[in-house]
Amino acid sequence: MCEKKHTALAVVSITIHQLKGKTVGAAVSGGLDSCTITKWLVDNGINVVCFTADLGQPDERDIEEIRERMLACGAEEAVIVDAKDDLAEAGIRLIQCQAKYEGGYWNTTGIARHITVKALLPEMEKRGISILTHGATGRGNDQVRFQLATNMLNPNFSVYAPWRDAEFLKHFGGRKEMIDFCQEHGLPITATHEKPYSTDANLLGLTHEAGRLESLKTPAGFITPGMGVHPKDAPDDVEHFTVTFARGIPVEVNGSPCTPLMSLIAANRIGGRNGVGIGIHTVENRFVGIKSRGVYESPGLELLGRCYEFLLQLLLDRRARRHFDGVASTIAEQIYQGYWFDAATQASLASIEPLTRLASGTITVALYKGNVAFHAATGVPHSLYSEETASMEAIGDFDHADSEGFLAVLSVGARASAIAGQTQE
Repeated sequence: MCEKKHTALAVVSITIHQLKGKTVGAAVSGGLDSCTITKWLVDNGINVVCFTADLGQPDERDIEEIRERMLACGAEEAVIVDAKDDLAEAGIRLIQCQAKYEGGYWNTTGIARHITVKALLPEMEKRGISILTHGATGRGNDQVRFQLATNMLNPNFSVYAPWRDAEFLKHFGGRKEMIDFCQEHGLPITATHEKPYSTDANLLGLTHEAGRLESLKTPAGFITPGMGVHPKDAPDDVEHFTVTFARGIPVEVNGSPCTPLMSLIAANRIGGRNGVGIGIHTVENRFVGIKSRGVYESPGLELLGRCYEFLLQLLLDRRARRHFDGVASTIAEQIYQGYWFDAATQASLASIEPLTRLASGTITVALYKGNVAFHAATGVPHSLYSEETASMEAIGDFDHADSEGFLAVLSVGARASAIAGQTQE
């Protein structure tokens, strides 16, 4: 990355007229928005170099086809950057801090935007490009993530967002106009007027939204899964899954050594075929202030995440659990809102690092039609759980009589509350 200047930099809105004759780096996925924006920029006298992060997109048969599509749309160059390992490592961080936004969404697209920007900016800098453009809508979360991640990683970059440019909006009100535009110019898109919803995909999961999914009368089961099957269509037999964590990182899946990327690929495959994490319905609060409805798939994160939670149950005392749960919520919101790279997020991650270092052990779960049930835990050296102490059948290390003094102390405060009239029936 280029040297960052320690000066106050004003953020200036950019219009299409200011870009004529300049070169921009377009962060593209190869879909409808990417094709439309690339062609429209080129038609307006702008040099476009397209950059795509290879995030292990399950909906792309061959990532190289994106290069061909963007060149067909007029791009001077189309660059593919391998970011699968970086995204997998970030996915494991999500698991370590259980960063699910508003309880259900594993932040699969949110974290991917940060990893995408981090992967693409150096490639743009090598080519002397200092303007990034993207196809995120003006009323969604992704525009915030692209903007803030770019600003934080390189404050000398400018960001041009066509969906916030009045000139672009004159021509394109939504998907219908974009599809018409692409069809008119013979651009290689797969979107059609009949497609019932849009999908964003990466190694960590798929997000489905818009179209018919905007109606709450459309059930989550309406989607066609891209990473597995609906729970009702999963096998009728139980399948066991075993993962070994070492200091918070999966190192073995079903007895085979693995990297973070390999663990997610295996968990996606096994979890997906058992309907784990498929078709998760969420109505969430977008950062811009509106609610949106999404249907999510994240079989690998859900499977590994549940296993990690079972491990945490053995490790965290009540004070550590209280701290961890608060941090998990904070980090999930930070990622969702575009602040993965800021100091608050990094401080939050650092605050649970002592707990992550304790997270070693092997967890086995039973998978059945979308359910992940605890089966066994072995080799957990830092476990606080003791079968002998917890037993109701024998005294063990815990003498029941010791509770007499403990409860006597607690009773002092309880009686004082009653005498002071602070309790209610």
